[in-house]
Amino acid sequence: MTEMVSTSPAPSPSRSHAAKRLSILEAATMIFCRDGFASASIETIAAEAGVSRQTIYNHYSDKEKLFTAVVKDMTERANAGLFATLAGFPERPSDLAAELVDFATRLASNCLCNRDCIALRKLIQAEGERYPELFAPWRALGPERAWAAIGARFAKLHHLGYLDIDDPDIAARQFQALVNADLFVGSLLGDKPTDAQVRAAAVAAVRTFLKAYGKTAAKH
Repeated sequence: MTEMVSTSPAPSPSRSHAAKRLSILEAATMIFCRDGFASASIETIAAEAGVSRQTIYNHYSDKEKLFTAVVKDMTERANAGLFATLAGFPERPSDLAAELVDFATRLASNCLCNRDCIALRKLIQAEGERYPELFAPWRALGPERAWAAIGARFAKLHHLGYLDIDDPDIAARQFQALVNADLFVGSLLGDKPTDAQVRAAAVAAVRTFLKAYGKTAAKH
């Protein structure tokens, strides 16, 4: 009788390695956001990830490096959402106010009120003062990149005559702050804003923004 030979591919060591690393990162994100840096333990993270303590040390060396990796991963995911949203920024608007409201609505929904962004803000507020060095990836990759990207779009609208802006970076920071103004406190308390609340916040933000930076023709 001829012995059947399996043609199924053997498990890929690299895939197994990547899967373990992803499990560790996901578990660490949950535990750090829930317990904070000081209270979180490698043992708890290992149990949540389904790996051994030594596996975590093999991947990340120590708790500080694991926390930094979590912050970097959350920041990169937040940036991915932002740049995907920026693809819909009004570059040559026929109705500046309406199109900015649409953009502000997407910005709030996809970025400012996104679960990862809220969790990252809470983590920074809880741990940033005590462990500022652990947030180096956020400093390098976080809000300044977002402000620069939005500011560049506002600068283009200024050059095309839609807006009157002296400093696009300041305008970008102010725009984000205005969009987030009515949503910030609720998001910190775990409230998920309704679509109507997000839209209302966007309308109020754009109205105020255009009073400061909109040319007369653009306002009307």
